[in-house]
Amino acid sequence: MASNKAMVRGVTIAIASGLMLSACSSLPIVGDRGKKSSKIDVQQGIGVNGYLWRASLDTLSFMPLLTADPWGGVINYDWYINPQTPSERFKATVFILDTRLRADALKVTVTKEIKGADGQWTAAPVAAQTEADLENAILTKARQLNLANAG
Repeated sequence: MASNKAMVRGVTIAIASGLMLSACSSLPIVGDRGKKSSKIDVQQGIGVNGYLWRASLDTLSFMPLLTADPWGGVINYDWYINPQTPSERFKATVFILDTRLRADALKVTVTKEIKGADGQWTAAPVAAQTEADLENAILTKARQLNLANAG
């Protein structure tokens, strides 16, 4: 029980850190003469690309978050069951591999299970396009966040 509380506390801290960083990313820096200079670096205090990180959390927010490591760039989601297809469940892991906003800096893996007549879950293949579609959705959101911050 204590380890579960520690894990939840760690995830909460990691999420809060990410939220604080994303909220601060659009704040202007005021120089010593009171003039606005550049925006705060969204990378400050996080080991991966901040736009990919935020976009991953936003895009997959419908799935229960299991763990999030903003320094290592790994986000694990727990099983999600779509109410319209209760005999299927999915879980996902997002790997952010770089501090730059690039397509090859992102990898999404999805696991699928199907519930049999006996009530047991068994592994099932995931459509090849599913992971690519999720990666593209995250990349699109990350680019939108980047453009919004540039303005």
